[in-house]
Parts: sequence; C-alpha cells; structure tokens
Amino acid sequence: MLGIIRVLTHDDAHFVEEHGRLIQQECGIASISRCIDEQRNGIFDAASEALAVPKIIALGKSLEAQGCTALFLSCAADPGLALLRAAVTIPVVAAGSASASIAAMLKRPVAVMGIGAAAPAPFRTLLGEKVLYARPDGVTKTTDLLTPEGRASALACADKLYQQGVEVIAFSCTGFSTIALADAIRVKPGRIAIDAVSAAGLFASQLV
Repeated sequence: MLGIIRVLTHDDAHFVEEHGRLIQQECGIASISRCIDEQRNGIFDAASEALAVPKIIALGKSLEAQGCTALFLSCAADPGLALLRAAVTIPVVAAGSASASIAAMLKRPVAVMGIGAAAPAPFRTLLGEKVLYARPDGVTKTTDLLTPEGRASALACADKLYQQGVEVIAFSCTGFSTIALADAIRVKPGRIAIDAVSAAGLFASQLV
C-alpha cells in the first residue's frame, strides 16, 4: 500500500485522492491519500514550506503506522524529504526528484515549469542551476490552476517554451497533474511533458 501525502488541505475526498487515482490507473498501485492540515493554498513559498514540513513528517509517520509500505510526497519542491526519510523506516518517493530524474535521463533540451519564483531545489540539483524555468502568468499558488484562466495560462506557458526550442518540460508542481496538463500538451506531436505524479508513480511501482 502506498501512502500519499498531499500538501494542499482540502475537504473534498475526491480531490484529495486524485493523485492516487492517477497512479492506480497508470501503475496499478493501491494507495491511501491524506492531506496535511491548515494549508489551504498548499506550499508556494519558503514560509508556507516551513509551516508544512513538521506536518508532513507527522503524517508520514501516521501512514507508516497504518501499514503503508512506501510513501509518496506529492509536492515537487520535495519539502522536508530528508527529514521524512529519517523519520520513517519505509521508502519515500517525492514528486520533484522523480520528475527531474526522468528529465535528466532524457538528455534533451529541457525546461522546468512551476508556480514558484524559481525552479525548486531538486530540479536545479539534477538539471543544473541555470535550467530554463517558467511560471504561467497569474499563477502563484496551486489553487490558481484550478480555474479555467489558470489552466489556459499553463497551456500558453508550455506553448511558449516549446516555441523557444525546448523539447521536454518537467513539471515542478503537482497541481499540473490535477488539471491533466500533460495530456493536453501531448495532443501536439513531438511534445514531451513529464508529469511529476506519474514520474513518482513509476518509481513507487518498484517499491510497493
């Protein structure tokens, strides 16, 4: 059983379980999903990350106690990943390092697309400090993507990157998974989009 840690607080169980359904569909892995408390806008800057990390660790311990055999930290900034791995005895896969690892292996012109001011640390570590980075206009937190305007802005941002000669876009926000952005991008031939949740599911499938 895979325990999924969502860093966006939400009251709708269907929403909370969305990433689990995606991994079940693509990798056949059963999961349970839980979100941390009092983070209605998720993690979008250093302050919100600092608030979230202790909650992430506590939730990871709880999921392990419930019988999960691996954890998925569903945030592409990999917040508190080292601390979480030290706090539990089961493997932990994180969205950011999974997405960046696949992008690095492809060895093709790559850009990172997310919602923060810069590419998160896992992407800079694996793809280089100078990796091309872009953020959709008007999108500064995960919940912005859940609007028609936010989704349209994300698609426009991806189009602009491909027009600049990028061949691969690695998502550094799991909110793009929630709105199925990769599927929309791949409609046009030759465009490669690495969905962070799908990437993590691929790695988790070797552990669960």
